[in-house]
Parts: sequence; structure tokens; C-alpha cells
Amino acid sequence: MSDDDAWYFCLKHMRVEHGAGCPDRDRMGPYQTENEAANALQHARERNEQWEAKNDD
Repeated sequence: MSDDDAWYFCLKHMRVEHGAGCPDRDRMGPYQTENEAANALQHARERNEQWEAKNDD
């Protein structure tokens, strides 16, 4: 997948971007689909909760 075909979630503008956009330091990704990029924050939140629960054990 090239950067032009990839999807990202921009943390600066809080929106999904397709292809070239904001600098990589301001976004999450790349993702294969727009839907995956749109759910990037939720996925990160769930992953962090799993890691925290694992560390509590």
C-alpha cells in the first residue's frame, strides 16, 4: 500500500485523511480503510485499557 492509497487519522484536525496530508507526527496510521482510520482513537483506547489491565495482574 502506498501512502497515496493509505488512510490516516489526523490528531491536529481530528478527522480522517486519505493519502498525503498533515505531517506524520500529527496523525495515526496508515490504515487500509477509511473506517479503520475513523476508529483509530477508539482502537487505541481499547488497546490501552487492555495493557493497563494486563499490568495490574
